[in-house]
This record gives sequence, C-alpha cells and structure tokens, in this order.
Amino acid sequence: ARRPAPFSVMPRGLGTSARSTYVGPRVTRPSRPVANSLRFASAAAGMQQARRLTEPSEFLAGVDVFIFDCDGVIWRGDSVIAGIPSVLSSLRAAGKRLFFVTNNSTKSRAGYKSKFTSLGLDVQAEEIFSSSFAAAAYLEQTKFKETGKRVYVIGEKGIGEELDLVGVDWFGAEADKDAVAPLQPGGAEEGWNRRHSAGLLRGYHQ
Repeated sequence: ARRPAPFSVMPRGLGTSARSTYVGPRVTRPSRPVANSLRFASAAAGMQQARRLTEPSEFLAGVDVFIFDCDGVIWRGDSVIAGIPSVLSSLRAAGKRLFFVTNNSTKSRAGYKSKFTSLGLDVQAEEIFSSSFAAAAYLEQTKFKETGKRVYVIGEKGIGEELDLVGVDWFGAEADKDAVAPLQPGGAEEGWNRRHSAGLLRGYHQ
C-alpha cells in the first residue's frame, strides 16, 4: 500500500510556529453527537481510574518545588494563617524548594522578607517573587537604563526600591501622592517632564 502524503495540522489560535506534521490516514471529524459521546466516555473512564490519595508521601515524593501565593495563603492581613509554619518547616525538612509569589507591588523583596520575619517565618529574599521585582527585572533585561530615560512610577515604594537595586532612574510614586495633574485643553499636561521619561510603571493592590 502507498504511504499517504503528510499534511499539516494547525491548532486553532496558534501561529505557524506551532505547526506539526501528521503522517497517516486522513481523519474525518465526527458529528457533534458522536463527539459529545466520546468526550463523556473519556471523562467517565478518567473518573473510574482516579483514586483517593491516602498517603501524603505518595504526592510529596513526586514534587521537588512548591510555589505559594502569599495573601490569603501564607497570611491574612498581618496574621499568619494557622498551620503554615509547620507546613513550611516540614517541606524544608523533606528537602523541598519553596518559592513565594505575589502580585502585590506595595513592597519590595526586602519588604516582604521583613514581613515574613515578623510572622516568624524564615524566608530568604531569593525565594520571593513580587510584581515590583518582576517589573525591575524586565527593565534590567531590556537594558532600559542604557536609554538614559527615567521611569514614572504610579504606586508605592516597593517598585522604587526594586528599581534602585538595578540602577534605573525613576520619579513619582509616593512623592506625587498629593499631586494634581494640571491638564490643559486638548489633553496636554504641563509641568511633567515627558521628554526625559520613557517608561510608566503602575502598581495597584490594596
């Protein structure tokens, strides 16, 4: 028998870089009722194969890294959530790596380390990934500093502290918390030195 010619399959919503080649007989798409029946059968089979985890060690043995959100997971407000200290200690004792992420830009990594310490948790700055750090890391990787421009920050001191660590010049933030933009007819804003600002960082999280 002759080998069928290959044809390309393009997943919906993906660019040409995601193109793959399929070699084999052409497949006819099933009708909607048949497709729904196949999905139901597949889901039912999956439910039959699933089993309840009875020993935590079975799960822990296959995981090397744990990533925790902070607000509502590690702490609530200024109070650590019950059970968290013992959980983190147990994971470290088992040789697991821990990382803590947050989209709250009000603090830098140093600021979050201080909060962890105040809650009795031993966490290193290198284990903390905040949105303020991510913004500074992006500007560093894209060599923004070499443009000689400054960043205008709309947010709190966490962003500014991270920008200082990578040497990116900035202004605004808490220094402008009471400032009122003097907008002129046509939308022009006077008094703000836009000629020396090529970036804008905005951080909202209360």
